[in-house]
Amino acid sequence: MKRFKKLIIPVVLVMVAVLSYSCTDRFDDLNTDKTKLTSLDAAGIGNAYAAAQYRSISASWQIYQSLFADLQAQYFANVAINFPSDRNQMVGNWLNGAWNGFYSNAVPPLLGVLDGTKPGGPNENPAIYAMANIWKVQMFLPRTDYWGPIPYSQVGNGAKVVEYDSQEAIYKDFLAILKKSAADLQAVKGTNVLGSNDQVYGGNVDKWILFANTMRLRIAMRMSKVEPALAKTEAESAVAGGVLSTNADDAFLKVTTNSLNPMAQTTAWNEFRMSAAMESVLKGYNDPRMSQYFAPVAGTTDKFKGLRNGYSQAELGLPENAASANSNVSARFLPDNMFTTPFGIMYASEAYFLRAEGALKGWNMGTGTAKEFYETGITTAMRQWGITDAAAVSAYINGTTTPIALSDGVRTPPLSDIPVRWASTPDKQLEQILTQKWLSLYPNALEAWAEYRRTGFPKLYPRINSENPDVPANGVVRRTPYVLGEQNTNKKGVESGVSKLGGADNAATRLWWDKQ
Repeated sequence: MKRFKKLIIPVVLVMVAVLSYSCTDRFDDLNTDKTKLTSLDAAGIGNAYAAAQYRSISASWQIYQSLFADLQAQYFANVAINFPSDRNQMVGNWLNGAWNGFYSNAVPPLLGVLDGTKPGGPNENPAIYAMANIWKVQMFLPRTDYWGPIPYSQVGNGAKVVEYDSQEAIYKDFLAILKKSAADLQAVKGTNVLGSNDQVYGGNVDKWILFANTMRLRIAMRMSKVEPALAKTEAESAVAGGVLSTNADDAFLKVTTNSLNPMAQTTAWNEFRMSAAMESVLKGYNDPRMSQYFAPVAGTTDKFKGLRNGYSQAELGLPENAASANSNVSARFLPDNMFTTPFGIMYASEAYFLRAEGALKGWNMGTGTAKEFYETGITTAMRQWGITDAAAVSAYINGTTTPIALSDGVRTPPLSDIPVRWASTPDKQLEQILTQKWLSLYPNALEAWAEYRRTGFPKLYPRINSENPDVPANGVVRRTPYVLGEQNTNKKGVESGVSKLGGADNAATRLWWDKQ
């Protein structure tokens, strides 16, 4: 496969180069002009859009998602003895690489598309501009949910200092972008834009409208504690405009011979295994997705086992915590399938769980009750993973069993006492919605971790050990600190971010939408 050159460039210098490609799937290295934006020619727009899509998912995936969000969301637990991020260490060089991978590799082609297709741009095109803006939100949302205030509106300005935007300003800009972009795409509804250069929906404008509205619903729900009135208005408007509703609407990044599934690539390195949280819930609910998510322990056909997050180096050396003693991911996520398994971005099941939560709040989420949205969300999630037997799905929805205790060395208790069957009280109903949402988001830990921080559900296990003085073992990592590279090259920018953070630049400070 072709490897991309990593351009380690301070965010103040992130600019767009002329992108010239010989075919849709081929993303050549960027020749970055450090002083100004360089316009793309018309032929380069589509390939730059494809590059932005792929690079925003693949850039530094291991040191961004796998070693932080995957562990904080407790989809997986670490088994690599020398890796400390599962013990809440904010490993600076990893985060620095993740930051640079995004701003140096993923952002430049996106800025090129936006600059080229904007009103009055050299290749003005309202439809492409709208799709690029929707993808901009998809790219920047998890980054602001990692750090809080980040370089956003001023990226690529060519100045010596790039100010950070507050998270509140970023979120409200997201909402405005998504609303306008969906409206602009309505003007070309039923058409195809960018074709195969769009590696998510193949240029299907109608799907992008649904995606934009669902993203708007997601963002509105995230900010519902700090801006309840605005969140309600935006969520209701998004639903009225149409959101993802069937598995045919699910958004996956296609893989090709030049754009692989980064999760499947990373599994070759044997750094993680199923978490104890996943084992407790999947076994307790007799969840038919168990074998779709994970593989039996090596050498067995039906033994699934996970381990707790936060084991010390000595504890990871115990036989029961070895990689070979715990469940790896299922075959679809193994390296043999890195060029065949598409990468999940957003699923219709999420829209149903968001609508279920909204209905519990008394919001107008369209036709249906919270219970109906919840059960449809489960059904949709099951179908996504090939579980189509109606009787089996019905049995799961009406199940009364609960998460189980584990037979491990630390006597892990059940994760929760809630069944799948719809409860009679709103507090339990909310926990059920968010627990099922957590299961359905797998393996999108970026979203799962954000929702856990927002809601506290599911009730994940405390870590066995924490090596972060700001976050004890029974605490929650609320954000990742700013990176050393920015401190060295954009110090005043970082200071502007800290001033808007509302707390110390550490892992315990809550984000804007996470305020108590």
